[in-house]
Order: sequence, then C-alpha cells, then structure tokens
Amino acid sequence: MTQPINLIFRYLQSKARIQIWLFEQKDLRIEGRIIGFDEYMNLVLDEAEEVNIKKNSRKQLGLVLPRALPVEVQVERLIIGEVGIRDSLSV
Repeated sequence: MTQPINLIFRYLQSKARIQIWLFEQKDLRIEGRIIGFDEYMNLVLDEAEEVNIKKNSRKQLGLVLPRALPVEVQVERLIIGEVGIRDSLSV
C-alpha cells in the first residue's frame, strides 16, 4: 500500500495535473498542479481551475491552498477528509 504522503510527493515531482473531488459539492472539482504540501496534507496548487461538471465550464483560480483533513488511500485514489484527489490522466 502506498503511503499518502508518497503519493502526493510523486504527483509533485511529476508535475502531473491532479483533480480534487469536492464531496460536499459533487458537481465541482478543482484541477491544478501540486507545487507544495505539508505534513498535514495541506496542498498548494498552481494553475488551479474550478471545473463545473454539470455546466461543463471552467473558472480560472490561479494559486489555491485546499485544506486537508484525515487521509485514506484507495487504489491510486487519495481521499483527504472532505476532498479526494486523483491523477486526472488515470481512468
């Protein structure tokens, strides 16, 4: 099992674009590149966009800091409390 911190570090190193799933707002997602994080799994995303799945629209956000809560990893999918992260290139 991959440790959550290692998974985030891998996305940071590869500069992969990731997608954060907002569980409280299922139609909204945040996409961006991880440029930093801390031991509490707080992320810093650059080139962030708010993606509205229902309206099929995107809104530029720039630099954002999604706050993290307890972490759990499930099959290459990182769940961070109220927020889930997955590599947007994976299926």
